[in-house]
Amino acid sequence: MQELIKKAGILIEALPYIQKFSGKTVVIKYGGNAMINEELKNSVMEDITLLKFIGLNPIVVHGGGPDISKALNERGVKSKFVNGLRVTDDITMQTAQQVLIGKTNKEIVALLNTNGGRAVGISGIDGSFIECKKQYTEVDGERVDIGYVGDIVHVKHCLIDLLSSDQYIPVIAPIGTDEDGNSYNINADTVAAAVAASVEAEKLILLTDVEGIKDKDGNVIAEIHKNEIYEMIHDGSISGGMIPKVLGCLESIDGGVTGAHIIDGRIPHCLLLEIFTKTGIGTLIKSDKY
Repeated sequence: MQELIKKAGILIEALPYIQKFSGKTVVIKYGGNAMINEELKNSVMEDITLLKFIGLNPIVVHGGGPDISKALNERGVKSKFVNGLRVTDDITMQTAQQVLIGKTNKEIVALLNTNGGRAVGISGIDGSFIECKKQYTEVDGERVDIGYVGDIVHVKHCLIDLLSSDQYIPVIAPIGTDEDGNSYNINADTVAAAVAASVEAEKLILLTDVEGIKDKDGNVIAEIHKNEIYEMIHDGSISGGMIPKVLGCLESIDGGVTGAHIIDGRIPHCLLLEIFTKTGIGTLIKSDKY
């Protein structure tokens, strides 16, 4: 009986958050170990399906870097990165499309549907809803051509809105097109942030393989205002691979998103724990609207 009462208490704790976020849009960047470990995969899919059933509108943007690298290795092509961006020639771009759209996206859709959701897989090519241009990077002050890597120009959200409003869960592969119809591989964190801003989402949630943003003593920061992020980058508290993630969060907030979360996708049911509990499990970056 005590165990049942404890479960009821958990539901009651979640109630005000369910009421607060009902009808709101949540963009989830799905990546890291949560895409590899089978138990974590099912846990995330259950969370996303539940969000839809209790009145939220989840939108999923997924990565797929390890799958792309594996497919390239099988073709005898070695992966190369510059400043964390995959150098994407013709064969790499073809492989990325085949993997992200034809394999990874469809697997996620199938898992969501198996858990009772109604998921639809799309990419930025569909309806050209992610418009981009060729992206360059800099090495030692010189511009470097890294191939078919896209820099987002505009996200047309009408297709996403149409699906979300009709009880579907959009699952987005991070491929975009330019005005000439060329396809480009785009960083999934960047796509998630741009989509969140475009639909004016209540939340952007990045599933990562870290606990969240940490202070200089290594403690996870539960909440932080967006203005403090730049200070932490400047003093070195935020560095390496966390920098593009937090910058994407800030871009989404500047675009109208209320709050951005960086959470540990290695924890089962991490989405429910972050959204529907008082303490959460990761870091919430707050806008002025929070």
